[in-house]
Parts: sequence; C-alpha cells; structure tokens
Amino acid sequence: MTKTDILSLNLAELEEEIIAMGEKKFRAKQIYEWIHKKKVTEFSACTNISAQFSERLSEKFCINRLKVKKRLVSSIDNTVKYLYELPDGERVETVLMSYNHGDSLCISTQVGCKMGCSFCASTKAGFVRNLTPAEMLLQIYETERDSGRTVESLVLMGIGEPLDNYDNVIKFLRLLSSPEGKNLSLRHVSLSTCGLVDKINKLAELKLGLTLSLSLHAPTDEKRSAIMPINKKYGVKEVIDACKNYFDKTGRRISFEFSLIAGVNDNRETAMELIKLLKPLSPCHVNLIPVNEIKEGDFKKSPNVKSFQKFLTDGGLNATVRRTLGADISAACGQLRRDNI
Repeated sequence: MTKTDILSLNLAELEEEIIAMGEKKFRAKQIYEWIHKKKVTEFSACTNISAQFSERLSEKFCINRLKVKKRLVSSIDNTVKYLYELPDGERVETVLMSYNHGDSLCISTQVGCKMGCSFCASTKAGFVRNLTPAEMLLQIYETERDSGRTVESLVLMGIGEPLDNYDNVIKFLRLLSSPEGKNLSLRHVSLSTCGLVDKINKLAELKLGLTLSLSLHAPTDEKRSAIMPINKKYGVKEVIDACKNYFDKTGRRISFEFSLIAGVNDNRETAMELIKLLKPLSPCHVNLIPVNEIKEGDFKKSPNVKSFQKFLTDGGLNATVRRTLGADISAACGQLRRDNI
C-alpha cells in the first residue's frame, strides 16, 4: 500500500484522515504540531499518543526526509548551500543566507526548469518534475535541523518557476503560514516569477500578502525575447499590466529583478527604456543583479552596474544592487545541481 505523505496535508485534511481511522478529531492537531512545530521524523516520537496509534499512523502515513548530498559553507559571509536528495533520488538546491534582519532561505519549487532563460543555470539540465508541498517544507525543516539556525524569511527563487507549479506552491504557502505549523507570516515571503501572466493575476486574487518579484531583465519585447523565451507568450506590456493589477489588488510593492549582462542590457539606452516602463508602477523596486557567469553560456558580468544604478535613481526609480552572497561556493541557483547529476 502506498503511504500518504503527511507533511503535504493541511490540518483539515489530516482531521478527516484521523476521524476516518476512528480517532478523535483533536488527535490531528496534536500530530500536526508534532510534525510541523517540533519537526519529528517518526511517529513514535509523539509522546502524547499511544504506541498502538503510532503504529497505525506509520502503516498509513510517511514522514519523508531529504538527504544532504553536499553542503558548502562560505568562508566569506556565513552562506550555506545545500544539495538535497529527494525521496525519489532527484536533487534540488537550497541556500541559507544571513542578513541583519535574520536568516533567509532560498528554496527550489521544481526539479529543473522549463522556462529556458539563456542566462540561468537552472534550466540547463532540463525539467524533471514539480516539487510537492512537503518537499518545499522539508527544505526549511531539514535546513533548520542541520544548521541550528531559524529561518525567518523565505525566497522562492531557487530552481524552478514557482507559478508553473501553482497549486503545490499555494498549498505550501498555506501550510507554511498555518498557526499550528511553522506560522511564518507570508509578508516575509518573496515569490520570483519570469512572468506567467495568468498565474500572476490568479495569485493577486488570493491577497496572500507576499512580495511578488518579477524577473524582467529587459525593458522591450525585442531585448527580452532574445534572452527569455517566455516573453514570446507573454510580452512586456502584458506582464507589466499583470504586475500593476497585483499591486492594485494587494497593495504590495513589486520588485523587479534585472540581471545586468555586459553588452546586452547594461547601457544608458536600456536604463532610459526601463525608467519609462516602470515609472507608472511607482512605488516599485529594481533589484540589479550582476549576471551569474555559467560555463554553458558566454554572458559576462557588466562593468556598468553602479552607473546603471545611478541612471535609474536619477530617473526616479528605487534601484539597489543585490548583495552577492556565497560567491566562493557558487551559491547562484542551478550551479551545484548541474555539476552533480
């Protein structure tokens, strides 16, 4: 008999399962808190339920684990990069980063990615499958167990396109913010997307309170389509309209990610086009990122990061340069998995 992955069940679903087993409803909340708050890995560790009930739970449910296949610790800034092995043997990356406001975790939402952005290492090894809600949660739980640190904010910006795994990601977010579970406010969560317009509009209707980060990287259809295939389906105007709708519905400021590539999108002309595009969405934030150089591509880091930033700020945009973390351990998403498959 195939066991049910209990970490992917919300409290209401678990209550139904427990009642169907002939047990009292309150038992579900007890178990839920054991697996999500205390992060037990075996039902026998739940000391307020009987040994007999624990055995019955073990027959019906499983509490999966992720294996640490590789752990890289930065000697520069306390960043830790994990290569985790999933129960089926597939692998994903997770990065723990230290900031003044606390520890933040960047998690993966898919094994591989199908979006095909030409500057990204995550897509080079191809798409395999979506992650389950439990596999996303486990990146947090296993990292907290291994590091002894508490994850206080979360970024869905690792391997995969979160909105391409929409249903599982939304369930994960609801599990994450459950008062009986991790209870992390979604105002401390940022979701990065390359611009799946239909899913952005769907997400806006939920008003979850999370920050939407759009991987923009170019201000015109001609330039964006050349490096991001998704732009051929959802053009720049359509994506920007979806971002405006998200801001109007949620009141949450949009963050625009912009990887600066030498000779591609780092000149004054591009900066002026970006100002014209984004000024109507003010207040918004532009996060400038020196592109990660990967061995399968010929894109190089731009030497114009500071001047490009000044163009934007002089033009009235809020623009910052992303702090580079874990540079000595290849902490950019996709690099470690690609080298270990």
